[in-house]
Amino acid sequence: MLSVAEALARVTRDIAPLGAERVALDKAAGRVLAEDIVATLTQPPFDASAMDGYAVRATDVAKLPASLKLVGASVAGAGFRSRVGQGEAVRIFTGAPVPSGADSIVIQEDAEELDGTVTVKRPGSANHIRRRGQDFKEGGVLLAAGTKLGPRELMLAAATNEAELSVRRKPKVAILATGDEVVPPGSELMADQIVSSVPVGLGALIERHGGEPMSLGIAKDEIESIATLAKSGSAADILITIGGASVGERDLVTRALGNEGLEVDFWKIAMRPGKPSFYGRLGHQRVLGVPGNPVSAYIAALVFLVPMLDRMLGLPEGTSRLQEAVLGEPLEANGEREHYMRAASVWREDGARVVRPLPSQDSSLVAALAQADCLIVRAPHAPALGAGAAVKILALDAD
Repeated sequence: MLSVAEALARVTRDIAPLGAERVALDKAAGRVLAEDIVATLTQPPFDASAMDGYAVRATDVAKLPASLKLVGASVAGAGFRSRVGQGEAVRIFTGAPVPSGADSIVIQEDAEELDGTVTVKRPGSANHIRRRGQDFKEGGVLLAAGTKLGPRELMLAAATNEAELSVRRKPKVAILATGDEVVPPGSELMADQIVSSVPVGLGALIERHGGEPMSLGIAKDEIESIATLAKSGSAADILITIGGASVGERDLVTRALGNEGLEVDFWKIAMRPGKPSFYGRLGHQRVLGVPGNPVSAYIAALVFLVPMLDRMLGLPEGTSRLQEAVLGEPLEANGEREHYMRAASVWREDGARVVRPLPSQDSSLVAALAQADCLIVRAPHAPALGAGAAVKILALDAD
């Protein structure tokens, strides 16, 4: 069996970022930048007041109290165009341009205005001035290619007057379920049938990680049925098949796709759950086969499909998705396969995340997977651990 590390290296090998497309700013949430965003303007474009008050010359208020002549006002969108001279003050509001000649802002609580005269009771401050270019300057790189666009990044892009952004095309992932016994959600179940839940979970996982899921439906346990539905998703970048990949007379996926030109890279991975997964190429398409058991399928997709999507989107490499946690109860020694144990966690007052494996680790239990918020990742042949030991986890609350 292939190790998880080697399998991951193979499924991500030679994956280059997909091409770019331009999308409207309000449609770019969750997308990945294909090009740097370079500032097309300077922000703020002028020295601006950070407070309501009076724009003055610091030398005129060095000795207090000081009486100054009010000569005008500067408001946001309509600045005072003349120069502030000796003994003069300009009423100013937050965000308004600081007029030339002024180098200090006296906040309004520290001054009194009466009949065109401003009496300053406390000194002003240059710290109340937001200098031109204090936020960013024209020509500077604000966001690098490979950045995933969230609310804060989009706000920054909008601030530099971008109406459209160049982003990576969403990877298209065709999802093919197999099995005579599985039927779509909402079906009237007959004897011996079960609901096909995995495509729904994988579709949501694909969308969360920037892909575009394409449901191909459920193929019968027949070579022709599998091949026909797989062909309907030939335009996808990735084909993920569910079930039909183990050893058995009715495990027909690799046989059906092999007739269409599938070249299998590997089959069987030293992981638990998810062992009977396979990976190969079908023309331009990458094919990932995951087991039919819901937990096995989801974990295999989390471990292998998500990194494939990351590569296609041009996201930065080299950052481990594993996190540190503290074991809340003893664990037995692990076997020969890398084990992904469903677990629930709590946060201690000191900031440590304490994890406990759920009572059952059966790979068919969807309710247990929903109750988990992380996976404890145990290396092959890992020794027994006591409560309080450090462990690696893969978080599901941000999967």
